[in-house]
Amino acid sequence: MARRIDAHHHLWKYSAEEYGWIDASMRELQRDFLPSDLIAEMLGAEIDGAMAVQARQTMQETRWLLDLADSHEAICGVVGWAPIAADNFGATLEELADRPKLKGLRHIAQAEPDGFLLREDFNRGIAALRGTELVYDVLVYERQLPQAIEFADRHPEQVFVLDHIAKPKIGEGLLEPWAERVRELARRENVWCKVSGLVTEADWNAWTPEGLRPYLDVVVEAFRPQRLMAGSDWPVCLVACGYEQWWGVLEEYFAGFSEQERADIFGKNAEQVYGL
Repeated sequence: MARRIDAHHHLWKYSAEEYGWIDASMRELQRDFLPSDLIAEMLGAEIDGAMAVQARQTMQETRWLLDLADSHEAICGVVGWAPIAADNFGATLEELADRPKLKGLRHIAQAEPDGFLLREDFNRGIAALRGTELVYDVLVYERQLPQAIEFADRHPEQVFVLDHIAKPKIGEGLLEPWAERVRELARRENVWCKVSGLVTEADWNAWTPEGLRPYLDVVVEAFRPQRLMAGSDWPVCLVACGYEQWWGVLEEYFAGFSEQERADIFGKNAEQVYGL
């Protein structure tokens, strides 16, 4: 039986200083979320492995996530943070070369000025990933998709994974221009897409699976099941839904797909892309 992989989750030791983005509207997240919490959720949802993704832009967190992955078999790999735009990025890559569970890197580009992905120093760093087999996770808002498209074109040999389907304005019920832009990005065969983070872009208290369906339809059409992977975005998803609840939403939506397509989306694609 194919492994079921949660392609996107987070872990943290909470402090208000380090996680200032977790405001009063997200009280559910103002606590520690550690491997024991994750594994309990995974057991309930029958998930076999998970990809830990950075939430802070520090090497300290990257090393901490890798240490947790080394000591917990359920954490199959880590998408960490590193100073990609820094002059000493090559030295950082050398340091991380002996950490086999490091599978990718991510910068929180959604919080940067539009155009960040096109900066020359950042692109030099991305070019340095060539030959490392490290994936780059693209975290952007829908308005940043034009830059993400140009960014992907600059690095046709680099594997990219689009996080959270590029955060469309689900709460406002808007499909465009997100849909057109995400279809254009998907024409790049080196770009994959995580089906995650939808509920947090919807109305946290009033979203419905039916309201998410148009956005799921677009990414299925654009990327096809062969370049989609399912993720929870736990614990961030808890502001809108539970872990098992989210997997139930995905199970219901993909119920009519073929056995092979479901195996791809729920695990095999993550295994292939991240080399798990």
